[in-house]
Amino acid sequence: MASSKVVLFEDIARAATRIRGGVVRTNLTHSHWLSEICGCEVYLKHEQTMFTGSFKERGARNALMCLSEEQKAAGVVAASAGNHALALSWHGKQLGIPVSVLMPTVAPLAKREKCRAFEANIVVHGANIGEAKAFAENSPEFSRLTYVNGYDDEAIIAGAGTLGLELVDQLNDFDFVLVPCGGAGLLAGVALAVKTLRPKATVVGVEPAACASFTAALSAGKPVPAPTTSTLADGLAVPTVGGNAFAVAKEHTDDVVVVEEQEVALSVLRLLEHEKIVVEGGGATGLAPILPGGAYHDKVQGKRVVVPLCGGNIDTTTLGRVLDRGLAADTRLVRFVAEVSDRSGGLHCLTTILKDAGASVKDVFHERAWLHSAVDRVQIKVIIETTGAEHAKEVKHALLDAGVSLLVYQREVFSGSSGRKLADANAGPAEPAPFE
Repeated sequence: MASSKVVLFEDIARAATRIRGGVVRTNLTHSHWLSEICGCEVYLKHEQTMFTGSFKERGARNALMCLSEEQKAAGVVAASAGNHALALSWHGKQLGIPVSVLMPTVAPLAKREKCRAFEANIVVHGANIGEAKAFAENSPEFSRLTYVNGYDDEAIIAGAGTLGLELVDQLNDFDFVLVPCGGAGLLAGVALAVKTLRPKATVVGVEPAACASFTAALSAGKPVPAPTTSTLADGLAVPTVGGNAFAVAKEHTDDVVVVEEQEVALSVLRLLEHEKIVVEGGGATGLAPILPGGAYHDKVQGKRVVVPLCGGNIDTTTLGRVLDRGLAADTRLVRFVAEVSDRSGGLHCLTTILKDAGASVKDVFHERAWLHSAVDRVQIKVIIETTGAEHAKEVKHALLDAGVSLLVYQREVFSGSSGRKLADANAGPAEPAPFE
């Protein structure tokens, strides 16, 4: 396989030597329960255990150590909302290099404060990373500083590639590596390292459907802006992959998979439940394709699969929302809308049916004002907890058999005794409006 002209394997090897002692060598562990679920031998690379919580430390330290003495004295600047900012701030402090970070207004306050604790100069500017980056590159205030791109600098890619060197050293033989992909820097580095040392291994990039920038670049033959919406894998939401990263990644990556939001949420949930570890959405994305129903589930049966867990920096409030979405995707949270009597005992009859079916009521919402039915009727939206898809079906049949007037159950809309599926796979009882 021809080597890229942008980053060579030798650059990764040098980076490994350069950052040794300054960056933690993370563990690679076998997961019994995920292996059972996925039908393959699953090995997890625990990058979330880095001091700042992500793999970004590898590239950040390498990039800082590659600077000239004059550049080190002047300092560096970067635009980041999270992991790259934390990594650069921490290692800048360790190496005595001044660091300025441009953070968009959407950057979590906790991450801003951590960067300040590392003595970085924090400037909040712009609604997104693009605006923050443009300000950093064009403002005279930062003109003397070296800009460090968090996914496209050659030193960043080489540093990220040390993850691939480590996993090859830790596991003698493996068949697949599934690497989360945002700006493609990690994918480029890991793919180059793995394909050089284990050419028969299959390297798969995994990115969220809400920001499939690497897929868009492959289709266009060059980095192009990809349609981007909000995603649980916010760390991977880079609208345009880096030019250097793309040049390396497209040469050494075997395939790219796009995953939906519910798959990301389910991956976070599975890791928390079975491994007792907290991983952010972007960090858990590599697991999604091999879970049951995933794009690679059938392909990896009986194989040895490595999944890098790229980061664990997730806000507590966000974690709660992600877990709820994971439970919903796992059909352990179920929503339905029904019409019941608004007289005394109407709700009791419904909850009795749910109790007898083994479902636990989480929330109940009433709607009376906008109904066109009899005044003694009420529509209620109910959220229940079930044990899974089969149990959810049993609850639905119990409600129908008892004569409950169901309007919506999960993604099924009822008209009379028949039901139809909502067109949008991500829709719920609120689409169409449950109280129409």
